[in-house]
Amino acid sequence: MRRPGETFEELERMIVSRRGEPIDRSYTAKLLHAGANKVGGKVVEESGELAMAGVSESDDRVVSECADLLYHTLVLLACRGLSLAAVGAELERRFGTSGLEEKASRGSRATLEVPRE
Repeated sequence: MRRPGETFEELERMIVSRRGEPIDRSYTAKLLHAGANKVGGKVVEESGELAMAGVSESDDRVVSECADLLYHTLVLLACRGLSLAAVGAELERRFGTSGLEEKASRGSRATLEVPRE
């Protein structure tokens, strides 16, 4: 079994390689062709599905929805010409910083609240 990082790197390479392929043969090519606005909508959709699964569905469903969200997130990065390495660098930059401090440094943003039971 591969390490998750290896899987993400291979998936990122596959996504980038789909750029310019016929959209009738590849869902990834279709998303890339549609652009960041369309893919951003898919990220919102998948994150909502993950949140709902996390509250009330099986572990298998949570894992499946998380995989969908991560895939669509990588496609969104590719649409923007950004890399997984850039995200990794940002996460690395945050190591050693309190999550509360880091969040406060970003200022206020609208948040989605998941209903609690």
